[in-house]
Parts: sequence; C-alpha cells; structure tokens
Amino acid sequence: MANIGLIYFLFLIGLEMDMSIVKRTGTKAVSIAIAGMIMPLIVGVGISFSLSGIEDNTNEISYILYLGIVLSVTSFPVLARMLAGLKLINTELGQLALSTSLINDVCAWVLLALAIALSEQNSSTWASVWVIVSNIFFVAFCFVVVRPAVNWLIKKTPEGKSFSDFQICVVLVGVMISAFITDVIGTHAIFGAFVYGLVIPNGPLGAAIIEKLEDVVSGILLPLFYAISGLKTNINLIHGTGSWSFVFTVIPLACFGKVFGTLIISVLYDTPIRDGIVLGLLMNTKGLIEMIVLNIGREQKVLGDEIFSIMVVATLIMTATVSPIAALIYKPRKRLIPYRKRTIQNTRMDAELRKQHTQTKALQ
Repeated sequence: MANIGLIYFLFLIGLEMDMSIVKRTGTKAVSIAIAGMIMPLIVGVGISFSLSGIEDNTNEISYILYLGIVLSVTSFPVLARMLAGLKLINTELGQLALSTSLINDVCAWVLLALAIALSEQNSSTWASVWVIVSNIFFVAFCFVVVRPAVNWLIKKTPEGKSFSDFQICVVLVGVMISAFITDVIGTHAIFGAFVYGLVIPNGPLGAAIIEKLEDVVSGILLPLFYAISGLKTNINLIHGTGSWSFVFTVIPLACFGKVFGTLIISVLYDTPIRDGIVLGLLMNTKGLIEMIVLNIGREQKVLGDEIFSIMVVATLIMTATVSPIAALIYKPRKRLIPYRKRTIQNTRMDAELRKQHTQTKALQ
C-alpha cells in the first residue's frame, strides 16, 4: 500500500508541475538551478570519499550520485507549502523559487535514473547503457504518443462538462502501466509515474484527477511510506562523537554550497543579495524526494543502514531550520510599512503635502 501511495503521489507531483512557470522566469531559473546543484554535488563527492571505508559499495559512481542527489535536490511539494505558509508564493521570489525547484527536481530524477542504472548488481556496462537508452525512449514515447492521446481525450469532452469516472480511471490505469514499464526496464516504478504525470496537460482533467486522488493519497497512503522510512531509520547506529560530528558537518557544508551557488548566479541576474541568500536557503528544503532517493539507495544496497540513518537525520534538521531562518531574513511586509505610515501626521515638517495642508487650514 505504501508503494502504491508513493507511485500515485509522484504522479500527482508531475501533474502539478506547471512548466509555464519556468517560461516566465526564463534562463534565470535554469542557471540558478544548475548552479545550486553543482556545489552540493561536490560536497557529496567529498562525503563519499570520507565514508569510503564505512560502506561496502557495489558501484562507487552510483554511491556518489545518491549522496549528491540527496544533498542537492529541493523538494518541490514541500517548498510550495512552505512558501504558502510564509506568504511568499505569489511574490517574485516565490515564483523564482518554485521554477528553480521544478527544474532541480527534474534534473534530480534524471540523475536518479542514472544512479539506479549504475547500481544494478552484477550488471555489465552494456546493461546500464540499455537501461538509460530504454528510459529515454520511454520518456519520448510519453511525450510523443501519450500526451496527444490525452489531449484527444480532453477535446472529446465538451467544454464545461465534467469528466466521467471511466475517463479518469483510464488515466489512473495509465499510471500503473507506466510504473510497471519503468520497473521492468530497471529504473524504478516511481520514475514512470512521475513522467506520466508530467505529460498530462494542465487544465480541467488534471484538476479533476487531483480533486479525486489527492486526499486519499496524501492523507492515507503516503503516511505509510513515512512510517516505514521511520522504522528503517536506526538512530542507535549514529553513535559516538565521530558520527554526530559528521552529521553536523554535512548540514552546514550542504547548505552553504546550495546558498553560495544560488547567490552567485542570482547576483549576476541583478537579484538583491538578501533575496539571493533567502532563495538559496529555500533551495535547501528537503522532504519526500530525499526520502525516496535514500530508500531506493538502501534497497539497491548502495547505502548502508548507518549512512541511511545519518542522511535521514540531516535531511530532517535541514528542513526544520529553513523556514524560520528564511522568515527571519526575508519579510516582504516590511517594505509596506513606510507606505502605511505615509500620512500627514507622519510626514516631515518641510514636506510639500504638509505645507499644502497647513495653507488650506489657514485659508479656512
């Protein structure tokens, strides 16, 4: 049940991703997303070498990729809810953060597919290449064949008329078929569900599916995944000053790398330094995506129980600290305070408005 909930939740994530946000922000979001991923990936490489003696890895490159993805990815659904809570989702900074996170997540899924292909035990180089090529063909098939078919289904429904339960069921069956295909290919079932969600156009069909599916998936099925992940996390494995010092070394290094990479590109695009710092902090938002990557790495026997537990704790701490720090640094309401106080009583004595008011009272 937890896996089914995860598959449909990833489908909903792909469905809710609005690529038009990226078009509005242009190359700025793309550049920031790439820069924000490179620095944490470098940190992940350093961590993988420092832990080379702890884990018995099947493939060193996939091990580096798993750690790099966890540290560099931004959880789009968690970030969207955080921005809504901070009242930033409709601001320019909020829109830029969403578009950057969207690009970041797509890149993360590509890297995850590559990591899974490389981490298959007892697989040759050609087998890994076959997995990668098969995934490329699957993505192309979804956009070239599935998307037009869904558009045809939408056009067959008269405007203003709701979609039938049969039509929605057909679309939902496609989720499981896509998940099955990518699982057979050798990637992961969630990759197929995510891509399938991406190809469904934004509009009434997507809204109808979200309305019928979101409460069941988010409220009932998805918590099972979190519960199972919690059961897999053994805090007792993080023992001694060495392990805990490593946890609290990873967190600032990853955060600084994300903030630094984001800030540099933001400044080049004439973004205020404070906004660039806050954007970098927001890009450190972790959540479901990181938990998925860690669980897959553990299932593939690339990540051991100790590093799995360490990264889970680091992810939780990073997410818990992002929101209050961002709220402390960036307060858009402060910009409106001077305008609220712009009255005659609060103007300077030599201000033109006060002079006119004084002259009017004298004439009266």
